[in-house]
Parts: sequence; structure tokens; C-alpha cells
Amino acid sequence: MLYLSQAIGRPVRDKLGEPIGTVADLIVAIGDRYPPVTGIVVKTNGREIFLAWHSVSSLDPSGATLGTTAIDISKFHQRPNEIRLKLDLMDRQIVDIDGRKVVRVNDLRLDEVEGALHLVAVDVGASGLLRRLGIEGPWRVIARGFHRAVPERYIDWEDVDPVERTIASVKLRVPHKGLAELHPADLATIIDQLSRNDRVGVIASLDDEAAADAIGEMEPETQVDILEDLEPGRAADILEEMDPDEAADLVADLSDESRVEILGLMEKEEADEVQELMTYAEDTAGGIMTTEFVAVPASLTAAETIDRLRDLEPDAETIYYVYVTDDDEKLVGVLSLRDLIVAKPSTCIATFMFAEPVAVKTDASEEEVTELVARYNLLAVPVVDAEGRLEGIVTVDDAMDTLLPQQSKRRLPRLFSRSGTSER
Repeated sequence: MLYLSQAIGRPVRDKLGEPIGTVADLIVAIGDRYPPVTGIVVKTNGREIFLAWHSVSSLDPSGATLGTTAIDISKFHQRPNEIRLKLDLMDRQIVDIDGRKVVRVNDLRLDEVEGALHLVAVDVGASGLLRRLGIEGPWRVIARGFHRAVPERYIDWEDVDPVERTIASVKLRVPHKGLAELHPADLATIIDQLSRNDRVGVIASLDDEAAADAIGEMEPETQVDILEDLEPGRAADILEEMDPDEAADLVADLSDESRVEILGLMEKEEADEVQELMTYAEDTAGGIMTTEFVAVPASLTAAETIDRLRDLEPDAETIYYVYVTDDDEKLVGVLSLRDLIVAKPSTCIATFMFAEPVAVKTDASEEEVTELVARYNLLAVPVVDAEGRLEGIVTVDDAMDTLLPQQSKRRLPRLFSRSGTSER
């Protein structure tokens, strides 16, 4: 076992024991479960040279010994899949995937695995700092005298994601696989802890849907920072994956220049939906509704309606309700999935739909919407315009958002899926 801090600055000697410099850094190749050491960077005569690992016969706290007397003194050039442990990782922010939080690297642990030296763990405890200061031993003696333990905490390399932009985006150019597997709320919490540049690096590594899910869980200020720092085309792609109501809230907070540019790059249908939602006052039903719902014509039978749902493959915010509209897109009824499933296939839905659904106008207040949700135990409230045309729905989670302090809204569990299908 060897810690990086124990090797840095130690002498490097050739095969005959003659000193040629000091250890400046170790190089590992990223990609394996535990990255192997591929070489050392040696500081000699004011310059840095690279020595391949096969030329090193031993490395321990006393220094490095080479197995040769001939060395290449050409200037060191780092390869794309390699990172320098001291320069690129020491004191950097990393994500503890298992602990779902951001920590700082105090030291790095290396062990022999199958005859080669590999990076196996990150020391994020106090012991790593003490070791680097050269006082770990004396401090442990003092702590023992007071019956105290020196805090130790190690993270297996498999549970580490080096998030800093210089590492992840520029040098590694690989996706943050571990981060992508986290729950969006956990990922949002982690990204909130990162610097602005590092946030963009992580979002850039995710696919559009995962990025949209994570951004949807973030604080509004963080959402704006990320969208404005991303390439406009990528920002547009992510917004298209978000719920229209969430996308509209976010676009409204962007700078005028970014708003125009990003909306111009979105698909026309999605951009039109977002712009339409932005016309409603924020504290009204129109301002908090989503335009993603399932609506079918009143002329369909139960079997035809079920077939229509299969064709649409809806991933709506709530499929618990199917809204029924006439030829003028006016809301005339609502169906529950239960009623639809138990009805005889040939029965026209107009005969068993609830013909007087509770609904609100687009200019209804948030308080009115919330009151209806609570009074009737609804999962969603349809929103209609002045002529009764169905414009959207307010789901119970969005209605409840209005009752929470701003800092708590993003932490309310999403009761429904994020995107959906609307047919008018």
C-alpha cells in the first residue's frame, strides 16, 4: 500500500543508485475498474520528464528506483486517456457516488493488483491531510492519549466520479456513468454543490432526458446558470424534454438574448407551447398548468379509446384521467381508467363519462386550484379558456407547490411522470 503524498518529492535513482531527480507526479490510465499506473513524472534540472512504468523497478515512501541507466529526457506529453494524480486529482472536488455528495480529495491510495500498481481509493478524511503535512504519526499518538480517533474515510475508486471540468470534459471525454444512474433529485443536489464550470461538465455528459430530469429538480438560479452556460442548441434539446410548464418557467427567467436564441432553436411545436404558457400570469392556473394531457373525442367507444391510448403510448403527467372533448375542442367530460376498462367495448364513452367535470379557467388563482384539488381529492384539474376549450391540466403536485416555501418546492416528490401526449 502506498499513498500519493508519500511518493511526491521523493528521490528517483537509476539502476546504479545515482539520483536523477524527484517524483513530481504519477500517471494513471483511466478506463479500468482500478486505473493502473502507467508512469511517473520526474522533476530534474528544472524540467519534467516522463518515465514509463516498465522502467521503474520499485516505488515506496523512500523513493523510486529505476531498472535502467538510460532514460528519455524528452519533455513530458500527457496522453488523452491519462490523468496526473497530483495535478488533476489532489485537492479536487469529486463525487462520492455511494454517498451521493461532493467531497474533496486529501490523498490517494495505491495498491498492487495482479502485479501492478493501481489507484484503488480516495482518502477524504482528516488522516489524509495530516499525512500530507507529515504529522499523521505524532497526531495519532496525541489523539490516542486523549482516547480519540483520527477520522479516516476512504472512497473506493469505483464509487468516485471526478467531476471537475478539466478532468471530465477535457481530458477524459467519457460519460459520468455513475452520476447518470443516480435519482434526478440526488443528482440535482450534487450538481448544486459544484462550481459553475463543473455543473456544465456534468450536464454535458448526460443524455437530454436525464439532463432535463436533473435540471427539473434544481433551484431556479442554478437552472438558469446551467442553461445559459450550455451551447444554445443543447439547451434547446434539454428544454424540449422538460414538461412545458417547467420549461416555460425556466425560459422566462433567462436573459432576453438567451431566451430568443434558445426558443429559436427549439422545435416549433415545443417552442409555441412554451411561449403560449409564458403569456399567462405566474400565479394563475394558466401559469402553473401543463399542456401535456390525454384528450379523446366523445364519439369514440370504450374499445376505440383504449386502442387510441395504445397508439398514443401516453407518458402523460397523469393517465389516471382521460379528458373528453367535442369537435370544437371544448371539454365535455372526463373518464377514469377504471370506468374505461370495465365498460363494454362497444359502449360509447359519452354514455358513461362524467359529463360535468370540475374545471378552472386559465385566469383562476393558484388558491382556487389548490382548493378544488383538496375539496374533490383530484389528481389533476383541467384548465379551460373562456369558451370552454381544454388548454391544459394542473396536477396535484404542481398545485401543492403553490403552498410551499420557494426553497422547498424543488424537493416535493413528483407524483407523475415528466412528459406526455395530448390529442385535441
